[in-house]
Amino acid sequence: MSVPIAYATVILIWSTTPLAIQWSALGAGYAFAVMARMVIGVALALVLMALWRVGLPLHRRARLSYVAGGLGTFGAMICTYWGAQYIHSGLVSVLFGLTPLITGVLAVFWLDEPALRPARLVGVLLGLAGLAVIFATGGEMSGGHAVAGIAALVLGVFIYSASLVWIKRIGDDSPPLATTAGTLLVSVPLFVLAWLSVDGTVPATLSPRAGAAIVYLGVFGSVLGFALYYYVIKHLDASEVALITLVTPVLALLLGRAANGEAVGLRVWAGAGLISLGLAIHQGRESWRKVAVAMTERRRR
Repeated sequence: MSVPIAYATVILIWSTTPLAIQWSALGAGYAFAVMARMVIGVALALVLMALWRVGLPLHRRARLSYVAGGLGTFGAMICTYWGAQYIHSGLVSVLFGLTPLITGVLAVFWLDEPALRPARLVGVLLGLAGLAVIFATGGEMSGGHAVAGIAALVLGVFIYSASLVWIKRIGDDSPPLATTAGTLLVSVPLFVLAWLSVDGTVPATLSPRAGAAIVYLGVFGSVLGFALYYYVIKHLDASEVALITLVTPVLALLLGRAANGEAVGLRVWAGAGLISLGLAIHQGRESWRKVAVAMTERRRR
């Protein structure tokens, strides 16, 4: 698959994922919803590996990559599912838009990338300003735990960003599907333990919308999305991969408003705008040029 197609597909999946996360937990509980999603995902990944005769590498780098991805997936998804109960679905994507900013800072220390230039520091500051504006909207959103939900999402974003940088540092060259399967094999037992610790009960009834959302997330969000995500990671720099989150917030906000009737206030849009502006400044023209060049080269091949 070409990088442009993989890149665009990840954007599409990630734009719809926040709304699907909220729908999947309706009547099922967040712990069961995320656990069921990951179980479906790992089962499908193993079936596809068997059909396509893709082996599961077990060399040192592969094992480290599975651990990095598994722990990151568990930490980020548990925080995301819990926090998504109390905030708008589109805001989930907006907060994940902070990923490039956090990734850029971590990459300086962990990947020996160049120190942040003044423009990147300005981008980080704008992102923090946008985050502050969004936190200020907590009291305006429905539910008394909106601020706690936002905080959980921010923690999830940090865990996700650290996992991204860790995987890039390891530099494993295993097939993307194998990396996805290995990641899920590490994370699924953790999700099962989390579900058992929360309530450990299977919902007596599950609405069609919730059931469809769980299946969608298990198939596309956990297998196809992660496989393409790891594929893109192998062909682009960590900061360039994180550019995906520059596009998804606006799409997710519009989708949440159209499909879920979410009233997005001006402060949320202002915060999202500051984060997007910070991302654009942080990445700069060079990163956008490298993405375009990489995609063009892959298309020619």
